[in-house]
Amino acid sequence: MTTSAIDTFNNLGLATTSSTASASPKKQTLGQDQFLKLLTTQLTHQDPMKPMDNGEFLGQMAQFSTVSGIQELQASFKDFASSISSNQALQAVGLVGHYVSAPSKQALLRAGDAVFGDFDLPSSSNQVQVKIINSKTGETVRDIDLGSCAEGKVDFAWDGKDNSGVAMSPGIYKVEASALVDGKNTVLATNIQSQVDSVVMGSSGLQVNLVGLDPVKFSQIKQIL
Repeated sequence: MTTSAIDTFNNLGLATTSSTASASPKKQTLGQDQFLKLLTTQLTHQDPMKPMDNGEFLGQMAQFSTVSGIQELQASFKDFASSISSNQALQAVGLVGHYVSAPSKQALLRAGDAVFGDFDLPSSSNQVQVKIINSKTGETVRDIDLGSCAEGKVDFAWDGKDNSGVAMSPGIYKVEASALVDGKNTVLATNIQSQVDSVVMGSSGLQVNLVGLDPVKFSQIKQIL
């Protein structure tokens, strides 16, 4: 590029040095209009004996368009992600005090209340059961025999009593669902209905704190009751 082209480049506000020592440095960007003016200047001051190749000219245009398009796409995705986060936060705040179904291996038994949950059965089975276990002693206090169940979602409930019909003390109990699947006794992941205590925005996203149980991510909630 000749001296005139460089002068034009500077006049467009793209100089790499400030005019005065006291001026604070500013981040410079090359807009589309400025880019086109710069290309025009290059064409005007090119060497007549070695003119710019059409392919080179189109290549520069394509590179600029690609970079500009990527930057616009990134900005759009950033705005979209922020919008989703805001909507999730509003939805999560509205859950406080309500009951939700979320993955858990434990359940909170309240006085005079029952425990409800469900699990996904990978295939039909004629031996499906749920065990309620004392978290402190490891003792099984209740065996719930669900018998034969079809493939899919299976609901269960515990009335808070042991195998003898005696009401258990309020507290945290382990819940273990299992079924005979393809000839093997398989432990299944359970979802427990719990009350939402609070919602916290952390580094890993929205976290939902459940009364008496471990917190879960907002995205892990299976159902709002």
